[in-house]
Amino acid sequence: MKLLSLVLSALLLTACSSGPRIDHSYTASGQNSRVQYIVLHYTSTDLPHSLQLLTQEEVSAHYLINTVPPTIYQLVDENRRAWHAGVSEWQGRTWLNATTIGIELINQGYFDTPKGRYWQPYAQPQIDALIVLLKDIMQRHQLPPGSIIGHSDIAPQRKVDPGPLFPWKQLADAGLMPWPDAAMVAREQAVFTVSPPDVAWFQQQLAGLGYEVPNTGELDDATRNVIRAFQMKYRQALYDGQPDAETAALLLVLNRMGKA
Repeated sequence: MKLLSLVLSALLLTACSSGPRIDHSYTASGQNSRVQYIVLHYTSTDLPHSLQLLTQEEVSAHYLINTVPPTIYQLVDENRRAWHAGVSEWQGRTWLNATTIGIELINQGYFDTPKGRYWQPYAQPQIDALIVLLKDIMQRHQLPPGSIIGHSDIAPQRKVDPGPLFPWKQLADAGLMPWPDAAMVAREQAVFTVSPPDVAWFQQQLAGLGYEVPNTGELDDATRNVIRAFQMKYRQALYDGQPDAETAALLLVLNRMGKA
């Protein structure tokens, strides 16, 4: 009797340690990926320091891409949350760590010199590797074009990465994001040059794309930062945060594309 009791106890312990028995015969059709966006960053440092920061500190990312060779490191499983976005908002969603995949690119960012700010360019092999990775992620998570955003898009008051030298147009040419048609932009720019919109219009258009922007009608520092973030993505030749005619044209064309 004592032996039987020991056997039953052992079986019970084994059952408890192995977890519940779950039937996986059925799969619900009403579901999709938890991933809504992919957020791009630069590391502001070299590979050894980046690996140390992203694996041994609080901050983390799902992927890290080196320059030469363009190695792709996976640091966090895509089904788990990485700590890369911080306080953030896009298209009304906040605290985006839970709904994003974060990709860090080895890049020093910028240096302030007596002659002005210097931005480090991105290595083409690194961008080629990134595009391959982005296509794979978007296919597996069934993300629509336009789901790739920069850290500066979701936190324009405190972040500038991936910076004005990041080649967003290459991502558009690869079919990963929409891009404003140059002829349409030129037509709208001519109209806005004669009749420029007010600041409230810019704020509404930026919000329509997904940015968190004040709705005050005033050209305050926060609004300038959001305009600058937009310009660093779509008009990299000039990103001064000024609400000018070309920026207005770019905004209008992109918003029309989103509603088409």
